[in-house]
Amino acid sequence: MKIVTAAQMKSIDGRAIANFGIPGAVLMENAASAILVEMERFFDGLAGLKIGVICGKGNNGGDGLALARRLRNRGVAVRVVLLAPFAALAGDAQLNLGILRKVDVEVLPDATPASLADILAWSDILVDAVLGVGITSALTGDYLQAVRMINASGRPVVAVDIPTGVNADTGEVMGEAVMADLTITMALPKRGIVLHPGATHAGVVRVVDISIPIEAVEQENVDLSLLDSGFAWGLLGRRKPDAHKGDFGHLMIIAGSPGKAGAAMMAARGALRVGPGLVTVAAPKGIVPIIQQVAEAMCIPADESVAGALGSAAVKTLLRASATMTACAIGPGLSTDPETVQTVRHLVEKLAIPAVIDADGLNALAGSLDILKKARAPLVLTPHPGEMARLLGVSSSEVQKNRIDLAAEFAAEHKVTLVLKGAGTVVATSDGSLFVNSTGNPGMATGGTGDVLTGMIGGLLARGYAAAQAACLGVYLHGLAGDLAAKEKGETAMIAGDVIDKIPEAIKLTESAAA
Repeated sequence: MKIVTAAQMKSIDGRAIANFGIPGAVLMENAASAILVEMERFFDGLAGLKIGVICGKGNNGGDGLALARRLRNRGVAVRVVLLAPFAALAGDAQLNLGILRKVDVEVLPDATPASLADILAWSDILVDAVLGVGITSALTGDYLQAVRMINASGRPVVAVDIPTGVNADTGEVMGEAVMADLTITMALPKRGIVLHPGATHAGVVRVVDISIPIEAVEQENVDLSLLDSGFAWGLLGRRKPDAHKGDFGHLMIIAGSPGKAGAAMMAARGALRVGPGLVTVAAPKGIVPIIQQVAEAMCIPADESVAGALGSAAVKTLLRASATMTACAIGPGLSTDPETVQTVRHLVEKLAIPAVIDADGLNALAGSLDILKKARAPLVLTPHPGEMARLLGVSSSEVQKNRIDLAAEFAAEHKVTLVLKGAGTVVATSDGSLFVNSTGNPGMATGGTGDVLTGMIGGLLARGYAAAQAACLGVYLHGLAGDLAAKEKGETAMIAGDVIDKIPEAIKLTESAAA
């Protein structure tokens, strides 16, 4: 599923109207119909409930006015308050206002705090149809006051297309924004309700069809897609009955240092669960006995630095070993020992097999990104916002404000696949394709989950997946496993090992997605 900016959605709407001859009023009517259906589904029917619809003067408000009429036809008690005088409405919104004023629905124009408070107190459910995708500055005046009153009402809120106050392109809250329980968005999800903090304000998101032709969307050349079950299912493959372990590749994980052997172990366990034929962990000699507790993984004892971390003398051993591998994962728990940093840089430049780089592998590259362009094989980088900030020489807050564009620019410039982790993990490929993940939860903000993801992506690379495919499938399955773990353990108590334990179930669920 494609994810659009405000400008892209406006262009698609315009194309549907101008090129395909679908009147805007028809699209608005379709939107109102779909919103009603989703409200009935979400609230398990609306019988006996009172609905307050708060409308702005634009098309978002027009959707709300058309919805109010349909609610009335369903026999649902409904009242409408406008944050503008009647005369301020135009086009399709004015058309629907005119129709609504002819039926038995109260419509209060030019809302005052008192009239708004009256409808909020009367209502069981509120509909936010105030502002749509066009907001670019902080809310002020009546709009700001309305948002504050809606949020303070204690009533469940349904947002039309996007919660008022959320920037449709960035997810930024423009001063303040409605906290919705349900957001019903038309035709395609908007970036602002997929990216945080906008996603938090959106609550449950339902995407509804308003009969915009698929050709109108395809002609827009939207580059951002949602990683969902359908996308992931399309990447999974079945094993042949006569398959053997040699068919599924051999992953080498270069990881671990004194005190951080667990990172290497979690990467290995994560890798094993996505199906490579063999996994070998290359680690400093001193911690190999610890890592060998992962019974299914083999080990390569590597030369150490004076401090016991991966030493520069290990380069030849690791390059020689890589000749028998099909992919490599570099970074979990490696440390930033000077010898380790140099070793990582040499490996990234010299390895002839695809590699995923994370954690201290990324830290080793900070300030030396030119090495990426010298790489001989495809690379996947998996930074969290702090690591991304170090790579770019900016602050984490700057990264978080512009996650999609920064990821896209980095991937294109350095010819890598970039996985920018966090809420709504972004995957950017060197050819310009962009993805935002739909799975994952705050319970995954715990030590070791990133190491698990590194192992999973590495395991998929070893199996022969292309870099972009391995990144997308690994990210989706990792987040889904986290969601399954959270459901069983709760977000507070879950740990990285719980995510690993749920990877098999995540794969089975994804395999059955098309059933």
